Amino acid sequence: MPIKPHETTVAAWIALARAGRLVTARIEQRLKEEELPPLSWYDALWELEKAGDCGLRPFELEKALLFEQYNLSRLADRLVGAGLVERGACPEDRRGFRLRITAEGRVLRQDMWAVYGAAIEEAIGERLTVEDAETLAVLLKKLQ
Repeated sequence: MPIKPHETTVAAWIALARAGRLVTARIEQRLKEEELPPLSWYDALWELEKAGDCGLRPFELEKALLFEQYNLSRLADRLVGAGLVERGACPEDRRGFRLRITAEGRVLRQDMWAVYGAAIEEAIGERLTVEDAETLAVLLKKLQ
């Protein structure tokens, strides 16, 4: 016999899914209004910046991304084409490559963070107390 979730579990799932979708859409809109690239670009640039000079292999970047990226190779091509990321040799696999953020990529990521951070504050920080945000973070970490 199939297991049915409790109605409060379903309500929590619906609230989580809606909140995530709505907050992400608001952030994307703010970036667009400022004529900045989409959130997926920020996400990739942030992970590459954190990786430092060694960069990341594409599969490592894909695992690290916060937002689902169905076609990482296309995103990487766009970032390289925009001069924000460079492809470099991969010493451990001559057939592979590493992606590294450029100085221009760092600048754009910082510009995007100014908008992204403010949008996070508006969407979450202005609506929750610090204690509520801490509780929410603890609860959501249980789902990871």
